[in-house]
Amino acid sequence: MMPIQKFVLSLLAVAAIATMPDRALAQEQDWPRTIAQTGGTLTLKSKPQRIISTTPSVTGILLAIGAPVIATAATTPTILTDKKGFFSQWAAAADERSVEVLYPNLNFDIEAVIGQNPDLLIASATGADSVVQHRAELAAQGVPTMVVNYSNRSWQEIAVELGKATGLEAKAGDAIKRFDDYAVQAAVSMTRPKGKVSIVGYNIGGSYSIGRPESPQARLLTALGFDVVGLPKDIEGDVTRRSDFDFISRENLSAAITGDTVFLLRGTDKDVDAFVADPMLANLPAVANGKVYALGPTSFRIDYYSGRQMIDAVAGHFR
Repeated sequence: MMPIQKFVLSLLAVAAIATMPDRALAQEQDWPRTIAQTGGTLTLKSKPQRIISTTPSVTGILLAIGAPVIATAATTPTILTDKKGFFSQWAAAADERSVEVLYPNLNFDIEAVIGQNPDLLIASATGADSVVQHRAELAAQGVPTMVVNYSNRSWQEIAVELGKATGLEAKAGDAIKRFDDYAVQAAVSMTRPKGKVSIVGYNIGGSYSIGRPESPQARLLTALGFDVVGLPKDIEGDVTRRSDFDFISRENLSAAITGDTVFLLRGTDKDVDAFVADPMLANLPAVANGKVYALGPTSFRIDYYSGRQMIDAVAGHFR
């Protein structure tokens, strides 16, 4: 239980920033407000009432903290989205709040932005949904733009940042607490397998990778009581790309997986079947002992909604 307690305490420390009643009340009444961000500052004259998002990767966090999102950019529809291109983990919440498609296929459209008459636009600093190259264009049109970086931060940290910018500090703290409580309840309901676990990206777009212990997926598994192990040191020289996951060749995959249990990133039951049928992985203890599990298709990026879905997927394997 110690890993669970340590992780939850760390998240509660983040949440405390947003949940102190007196501070939250004072901040929610404190307008205009200046927001520090990469490339300068943003001053908001009043609490935003018409927020648009050009980054679907952050839209779910905005919805989780109750932000007044009126429209969001949509990505190209795939098995990970609904028909509009909204990520499936938060699509239902967006539909319930009548969130419109700002523009499809992540094709930036300044006319669509202007047409929504936003009092705050949320943009990403990195990734396929970044529109920072249009920042000057947005400024020229008088669109208040806040740039966030989701590439190296947890959704909880981003929620606190967005809460401060939108006057929703208390709601951000509530969302984090709901998530923490959900993780703890799931953790105590499970009978976990012994040993360490590896998170594997198996044949995702032809790539192979091992989750790092500090990745969002690993941190969530740690909160659920698992001991996540990353890439062995003797394989580190073979890494082709690093992010939250260490990318390696298929030939090195077997040597890179040292966990007694394997969780497949973005995995489904079909992915588990493909993994255990791979002759290059037949000698892995996890394969031999039938300890390969899917994390679910929305586990590729963890926010409030996909995180809960990943918790449900993991808990379902061990109850």
